[in-house]
Amino acid sequence: MNIDTPAIVCALRTHAEHGAVVRLMTPKDGLQAAYVRGARGRRMRPVLVPGNLVQARLRSRTEEQLAHAEVELEHSRAPLITEPLPAAAIDWVTALTAAALPEGQPYPRLYDALDALLALIEAAPSALGWSSLLVRYELLLLAELGFGLDLETCAVTGSNDGLVAVSPGSGRAVSAAEAEPYAGKLLILPRFVREGGPASWEDIRDGLVLSGHFLSRDILTGRVSGLGEARSRLVGRILRAGGI
Repeated sequence: MNIDTPAIVCALRTHAEHGAVVRLMTPKDGLQAAYVRGARGRRMRPVLVPGNLVQARLRSRTEEQLAHAEVELEHSRAPLITEPLPAAAIDWVTALTAAALPEGQPYPRLYDALDALLALIEAAPSALGWSSLLVRYELLLLAELGFGLDLETCAVTGSNDGLVAVSPGSGRAVSAAEAEPYAGKLLILPRFVREGGPASWEDIRDGLVLSGHFLSRDILTGRVSGLGEARSRLVGRILRAGGI
């Protein structure tokens, strides 16, 4: 392996006395794990903060060998550590990315979406400015891993008009007329999920419930089930920020 690439720091696990295994999300090579010598030292600790954008040089003699990496800071989001809600959001999306994705598989759409989400978390004055993109990132991750929702047409009629709900079982959209008899049993489909555009706090709540249901069912299982608690805490903070 010989990779020189921009990357987003997603996770860090201490290894040996001074080093750490770092998981980096890259544009062309997906999630990459590498050993960074001196990662716990004074110089490298501020560089290897989840959410930071870095330039990484990864080297290994064989594909099976853990790569060694040299990492240089390109853009730091470490100042957001002191802001509880943005910090929690960054911790969640980077941890989700590191835990859910297989290593070495390219996901360029996810890299671009993660980069855009982190930039918006950093720039937006409140969670209302980035929470809709968080929902869309979670849904994109589900889709990229083969668990995408079918939100194009109604599961019953095949029409693409008036889609307002999603079946929690099939993940397919349902139109207003067909959803009415099942009120309370279907998940709400906020308009911004299909069409983009602005979202209210109520839309954000419904979007987080929608993506959270399928994340819990299809991704946050087994060894990563504990991540669900971190997401629940983040969702609670987002909704309290919106007065919900």
